[in-house]
Amino acid sequence: MKKNVGVVDRVIRVVIAVVLAVLIALGTVKAAAAWVLGIIALILLVTGIVGYCGLYKVLGICTLKEEGTSQDEKPATT
Repeated sequence: MKKNVGVVDRVIRVVIAVVLAVLIALGTVKAAAAWVLGIIALILLVTGIVGYCGLYKVLGICTLKEEGTSQDEKPATT
């Protein structure tokens, strides 16, 4: 599995997962909504930790920057 989730994307995913978990733990969200948000939080947490998102793979999205280059730089051609 090649990583396809960038650092900023990973941090956002983990933060959202924690916020959802806190809302569920405090009882703000109940019943079926709590289950749905709990599953979403779990998915976000796992993809944030692992750095791979299957949906990104299907859609051809990659937020991971190449090491040693910025988005503005283009590889030199010879």
